Amino acid sequence: MGTVAHFILYVADQARSEAFYATALQLAPRLSVPGMTEFALPGGGVLGLMPERGIKALLRSALPDPAHAAGTPRCELYLVVPDPQASHQRALSMGARELSPLMVRSWGHAAAYSLDPDGHVLAFAAPSR
Repeated sequence: MGTVAHFILYVADQARSEAFYATALQLAPRLSVPGMTEFALPGGGVLGLMPERGIKALLRSALPDPAHAAGTPRCELYLVVPDPQASHQRALSMGARELSPLMVRSWGHAAAYSLDPDGHVLAFAAPSR
């Protein structure tokens, strides 16, 4: 089996975040159990959603409680998709807060940025023409 990258976001409310990402990504979760939701991303990656209390239990006080950083951007999920405007609009309809509308960026992508319900930066992009 080849390498598959898993990106796990710590979330305050697993059910809320699962509904948010299912709508924004137009994907059904491949796994949805108490403590973890997973989405198989196009291209082979996996997006995981873990409740903050779950990672806190795993860390056993080795690191600060991730809930203390709520609202502070802790990562960026940058997704190259066929229609970034539609994906961005779905995210906004589910409660994301727009940071920047879709526009051509200096690195050759058209990208739109928002914050998901937990304050993670979410970008939808496509190569610009």
